Amino acid sequence: MNFGIDRLLADPALLSRLHGRRVALLAHPASVTADLTHSLDALVAAGVKVSAVFGPQHGVRGDLQDNMMESPDYTDPTYGMPVFSLYGEVRRPTGQSMHTFDVILIDLQDLGCRIYTYVTTLLYMLEAAAQHGKEVWVLDRPNPAGRPVEGLTLLPGWESFVGAGPMPMRHGMTLGEMGAWFIDQFRLDVAYRVIEMEGWQPDAAPGFGWPTTRVWINPSPNAANVNMARAYAGTVMLEGTTLSEGRGTTRALELFGAPDIDAKAVIAEMRRIAPEWLAGCTLRDFWFQPTFHKHVGELCSGVFIHAEGAGYDHEAFRPWRLQALGFRAIRSLHPDYALWRDFPYEYEFDKLAIDVINGGPGLREWVDDAGAGPGDLDAAARADEGAWEEVRRPFLLY
Repeated sequence: MNFGIDRLLADPALLSRLHGRRVALLAHPASVTADLTHSLDALVAAGVKVSAVFGPQHGVRGDLQDNMMESPDYTDPTYGMPVFSLYGEVRRPTGQSMHTFDVILIDLQDLGCRIYTYVTTLLYMLEAAAQHGKEVWVLDRPNPAGRPVEGLTLLPGWESFVGAGPMPMRHGMTLGEMGAWFIDQFRLDVAYRVIEMEGWQPDAAPGFGWPTTRVWINPSPNAANVNMARAYAGTVMLEGTTLSEGRGTTRALELFGAPDIDAKAVIAEMRRIAPEWLAGCTLRDFWFQPTFHKHVGELCSGVFIHAEGAGYDHEAFRPWRLQALGFRAIRSLHPDYALWRDFPYEYEFDKLAIDVINGGPGLREWVDDAGAGPGDLDAAARADEGAWEEVRRPFLLY
């Protein structure tokens, strides 16, 4: 199959539309062609006049490991054009940076989750392009989590850098499709084009979103593999808790744990409370010791989520419910456990991080309400999921 960048480079007619124009590129380390050439190098080699480069969170080079570490602007050492950070002094493109190009190519590998900030960066670039009369092309890439939809919809007033609009946690769209929805949702007047993929089959085994013929390259430092991408719509919520999500290990955001929990007991309690929410994956208790971040240097009892192998069922796996169930099991076993981490999260200072992540307090309130059952959260989520499936339908390209 071919990603958007491959189609662009192989089509003289498409490339001719960029001839004589100043072209910017929004990219990161996973912005590569089928032969693993970085898109910047490939575009320059194809004769495209790249006048500027933009980098999302973690930077064009992906060199910043943790969340909320800002990237600076700099000059590209090979080609000499300016590189503007969209996760540094600014989150939105400045007017100065928008004057460096005529059309921008957005070539970002996404993870299919509302909180993954590349989604918000796409919206901010579309809004800036509409304001400054610039053209936007999305060079489309697969959603490695596939088409399933899951989670509560972000509530009005809860918009943030990890919540661009009223969508559920796992949105099931590509960035090209998402851009079209943003334009409709926010009534943006912008010249927009998607260079579609060829041959993407999001429901086909064994990749179910990620084509196994393509090499996986981390789009952000802790996005190490497809298993992480599948689990991320649940495990990202760990960033709002005192539990480790595995930062400081080699398998971040595929696990959760802490020094003061018993993973075997947590898994057993999860199975007691809502066994159906464990479907589609395999949970394994294990031990880990983070080399940095939460619980650094401490031996942690952990739960590893295997959304892979013979035990994986793409349609049955529901990572958001699974992680919610993990929280509920810990709350059940330890009613006074200090679960929620209170700190400024993604520049939101007056809300709990877990609520910012979920676009509202509903998930946390369910976890903390001893009288609420799995059916209560499930009913609320099902209503939002069904509504989103209808909303997104007109924008699906594949």
